[in-house]
Amino acid sequence: MLLRGGARARAAAAVTPLAFALLAFALLAAPRSFALQPSAQPAARQSPAWLRDAIIYEVFPRDFSPEGNFNGITQQLDRLEELGVTVIWLMPIHPVGKLNAKGSLGSPYAVRDYDAINPAYGSGDDLQRLVDGAHRRSMKVFIDIVANHTAWDSVLLEKHPDWYHHDAAGKIVPPNPDWVDVAHLDYSSAALRQYMTGMMVRWVRDFGLDGFRCDYAAGVPRDYWESLRAALDQARPGTVLLAEADDPALLLRAFDVDYAWDFYHAADDVVRGHLPASALRDVWERAAARYPRGALRLRFFDNHDELRATARAGLPAALAASALMFTLDGVPLLYNGMEIGDTTESAAPALFERMPIAWSMAERRPQVNAYYRALATLRRTHPAFTRGALRWLRNSDEQRVTSFERADTGESLVIAINLSSQAFAGVVETDRGSDNGRLNGEYRDITPSGLPADSPQSRVSLPAIFLGPWEFRVYSRGPPK
Repeated sequence: MLLRGGARARAAAAVTPLAFALLAFALLAAPRSFALQPSAQPAARQSPAWLRDAIIYEVFPRDFSPEGNFNGITQQLDRLEELGVTVIWLMPIHPVGKLNAKGSLGSPYAVRDYDAINPAYGSGDDLQRLVDGAHRRSMKVFIDIVANHTAWDSVLLEKHPDWYHHDAAGKIVPPNPDWVDVAHLDYSSAALRQYMTGMMVRWVRDFGLDGFRCDYAAGVPRDYWESLRAALDQARPGTVLLAEADDPALLLRAFDVDYAWDFYHAADDVVRGHLPASALRDVWERAAARYPRGALRLRFFDNHDELRATARAGLPAALAASALMFTLDGVPLLYNGMEIGDTTESAAPALFERMPIAWSMAERRPQVNAYYRALATLRRTHPAFTRGALRWLRNSDEQRVTSFERADTGESLVIAINLSSQAFAGVVETDRGSDNGRLNGEYRDITPSGLPADSPQSRVSLPAIFLGPWEFRVYSRGPPK
């Protein structure tokens, strides 16, 4: 990950004064087409202010701890707080269906009873201790809600088969042919809607929960989510809804944040060399043109639906991608185990088994936890990351390097990330006119020291920049004195 000795020297020497001048001229003379016009889209719904500052941590209780239960999570709250986590999202906590189940334990997304707790996870008192412990540490708690479907042995299916979709022969059907372990709920039923809303209101009221991550949110009618929003706002104002969807309309009146699946897939292709780094800007700008003004999107490079990032791309690439997700607009997500570079198998079929996180890897990779703590601290101490506008900046190798500015009234931050295994020596655009004279002084390097790809030789003055393989750097310029 680091360029050492002669290799670093050769990379620096590659940009001679003449070469640097030519690079800068070519970059700064090129047409500038990366500043977006003000969005003509309507505004997103007003979300709680704390959500913009959030770092969400997804927990699979079955695999998170040796105990595999709520108490195993509660015991690690101090560590999660030190990591910089502000929201704990618990994957489904309800009993798992057995009929037509996948694997030996079944999918947590095949829910048998929405009103109950999986006995393997503990009791209601155990959940309450977890929520209370998180709240004492100024952390929020979300739980997963699977509103599109239930297990085939669900108590709802037994009592209310008319609440499900049926085929022409009158047989209850799954949402799609591949999801053989679940039955598709039918929201044309007013009684189903009333039950689901009452159930979610009870969870937030009885346990003081702060939000729901809503599985396959696009598979439930939007007007239902909007009616649920009204009920939650009355029962517990400020309750957050996170949509597993990428539908701009959901963020107008119902949801607070959704999945940036489009950006995830682009980032995955970039770090694996299938797309140029400039594709990130293209995908971001297309989304910005479609989404409501001020919309929040979940930024992630790892979750329970995908193979682990370290397995897909390798640890150095996974860390560089995380630096991107933490410095972009939106809300970053950590999936349990990322902070140690966990490579334990995830996604299906591992989702249907017990695959504990290999926490012992923390001893062999202490730099990974330090990396994520540094990203969280950087994000927390510079409001431009959470409140500032984003503007894409040109650089002299947009095949491999992405660069952008995050700026608010008090600070301009320039971020450059090498999303390749080859060192980069070149220049990054820094347009001093973009702040209308609000800021002065030179950009100073504020990249946390001691990170896996950090080297003192990289600390040069913009617009010149040197990045080792998978390295990122952050530069700051403040207000006039």
